[in-house]
Amino acid sequence: MKIALIVHCFFPEHIYGTETYTLQIARNLRELGHEPIVISAVFEGERQRESLITQYSFEGIPVHCIDKNHLPGRRLKDRYLQEEIGPVLDRLLTQLDPDVIHVTHLANHTATLLDVADARRIPRVITLTDFFGFCFNNHLRAADDSQCAGPSPSRVNCMACSLRSAIDQRLGETSRLARWPVPQAGAALMRTFATGRMRQRVSDIAERPALLRQRYAGFRAAIAPTRFLASAYKANGFDMPIHVQHFGTDIPRAVKTAGAGAPLRFGFIGQVAAHKGIDLLVEAFRRLPPGSATLEVFGSGEPGYVAAIQDRSQGLEISFRGTFPSQDMAGVLATFDFLVIPSRWVENSPLVLLASLASGTPVVISNVAGMSEFVDEHRNGLLFEKGNADALYSILRDLVSDPQAARGMSATTAYPRSTRAMTEDVIRIYHAVAESAGESLEA
Repeated sequence: MKIALIVHCFFPEHIYGTETYTLQIARNLRELGHEPIVISAVFEGERQRESLITQYSFEGIPVHCIDKNHLPGRRLKDRYLQEEIGPVLDRLLTQLDPDVIHVTHLANHTATLLDVADARRIPRVITLTDFFGFCFNNHLRAADDSQCAGPSPSRVNCMACSLRSAIDQRLGETSRLARWPVPQAGAALMRTFATGRMRQRVSDIAERPALLRQRYAGFRAAIAPTRFLASAYKANGFDMPIHVQHFGTDIPRAVKTAGAGAPLRFGFIGQVAAHKGIDLLVEAFRRLPPGSATLEVFGSGEPGYVAAIQDRSQGLEISFRGTFPSQDMAGVLATFDFLVIPSRWVENSPLVLLASLASGTPVVISNVAGMSEFVDEHRNGLLFEKGNADALYSILRDLVSDPQAARGMSATTAYPRSTRAMTEDVIRIYHAVAESAGESLEA
């Protein structure tokens, strides 16, 4: 079976969750006797390649990469439906002739890919890795920083997000103009008085949810890694069959060796950014008794923000370690007693959470949808109120007060699902969608 895996970006330049999931599926497909091919892209504004399409191999997996610098967007609509990329995708799919298309992210390729696949009658499946299908910013984060339920009938909330995003990009997230209610007021004005290019932008924002919902109806199946993600799509009118299938992880499973006595070792792995809540973790940590704990931060971010967090950590037992190769994950987690994920926004089954549980490292996480369903409190982790540094401090304080009992949670922390099991479930979906299309897939 030949599978075209469609992803917005890929290794070696991009190494985060969706790219890693795509690579895991490709590896396992190959090992199970199938033929995976990745179709990826270069974001507009990244280093431009000499040609529109470049081909390379990553870990023996063929990759066809479309450079969007050669197909620059002319309007906002080109971010979700770009006519110019249609002939490029058609040529690629004609050349590759896949049995099934498996989308892991539509950005860069846009819903035009679905039109091309529909015209060629190729069965297609999607893994929902974020809220791209109905949310302007992909994160269900409203312009007032609350959690959003999805587009309103007037789309004014989407326009407010658009305005907030534009202000953040030009003036920075700390700009007073980015604060509520400025984006809401601006959105109302846009809706009522916009002319020319601004009216076109308003139209593109308003049209986006319905257009994508209609295109997504062509997916014969969707895979969601969490119940929350599946329910969010269903609540916003997406009626394709959605299968909730947790992601897998291949990190070595071993009995964790507990350190003796204090200090307790906390760790953070991820983007050093405001929405990841690293400032909340630093604030909570600084209130712990001196010498009771250490904190190691692994990750990178915008240099100015990283420097500000490092300044706030002066004099504390906090170390900033930068990034590390993915193959070192087990070794890094082995140095933690607890992994802390203090995100302010909805997370969709972050792979580092699953790796932590699989390694026997319990977690302290914010109680946000997409993560909390993996935690059985006091057995494999603890939950605190999203955005609440006091609540996080209370948990950390209780843990450091009895390090031996805290480390004992490792014995009941596990996550058995592997990427092989995950891929076998995906293959069963491939066969089901092919049979429903009147085709028979071998291997």
